[in-house]
Amino acid sequence: MNAPFRLVQGSSGPRQQSPTTCGAACATVARMLVDAPFARWVTSGEGHPVPGAEGATAAERFAAWERVVHARTNGWRAPGGGFVLAWPQALGTPPWGLKHELEHGAARVGTRYRIISVRAHSEESLRARYRRLLDLVVDGEPAVLYVGNRLLPRHVTLVLPGERPDVLEVYEPASGTVQVLDEEAFAHRRLRLGGWSVPWILVQPTGHRRVHDAAPAPSAWRVPRLAPEPDLLREAGR
Repeated sequence: MNAPFRLVQGSSGPRQQSPTTCGAACATVARMLVDAPFARWVTSGEGHPVPGAEGATAAERFAAWERVVHARTNGWRAPGGGFVLAWPQALGTPPWGLKHELEHGAARVGTRYRIISVRAHSEESLRARYRRLLDLVVDGEPAVLYVGNRLLPRHVTLVLPGERPDVLEVYEPASGTVQVLDEEAFAHRRLRLGGWSVPWILVQPTGHRRVHDAAPAPSAWRVPRLAPEPDLLREAGR
C-alpha cells in the first residue's frame, strides 16, 4: 500500500522549477496530496510510470509535470470542448486554469471551485474570508491564494488545512516550505509568501461536492487518476 504524501507546517516540499510555474507547482502538489501512486512516482520513481512526468530525479519528474500542467492551464481548450482565454505562460498561471485543474484531478473527485477577488476587501471582510476558508479547506480540498504587491498579483500559493481547526497552513512553492497562514497577516495584508504580502485572488472550494455514480466523461483537462477513488460519502455542505 502506498503511504499518502503529506505536507505539514515545518516540512519541506517540492519547489517550483521555473520562475513562472508557481501555479503549476501548486496544482502538482495538490494532485500529489490526493493521488498516492502519482506522488510515489514523482518523489521516488517507483510504481506505475506517469506519462508526462518522466525524469531521472524527483526534481526532473516534478518539473516535467509542471510543464504539462502549465501548458494545460494556459491553453485555449476548455474541458469538454470549446474555448477559453489563452494566457501567456510568461505571465504565470491564470485563476481559471487552476480552477479547472483542481476540478479535474488535483482535488477530491466532485469538488467544485469558485474564483473570488479579495484585493478590495476591507480588514473585516478579509477576516470573514479567512474564517470561511477554515470551513471550506479540508484534506483533499485545498484553496489557491494569489498574492502580490499593491498593484499586481505576482505569486501563487496553496492553502491547506492546519493542525488545529482555527488555523490554516500554506505551501509556498518558491521555497517549498509550509507555514502557518496567519489570520492577522492576511487581514492586514502583511503576508510573507515568496516576498509578497497582499492577498489578491482566492480559488476556493464551494463546499458542495457532487457525488456521481458514473465516472464523468473524459475531457482534455482530465488526467486518469492513478489512485483509487477517495471516499465520496463524506458529508458535503460545509
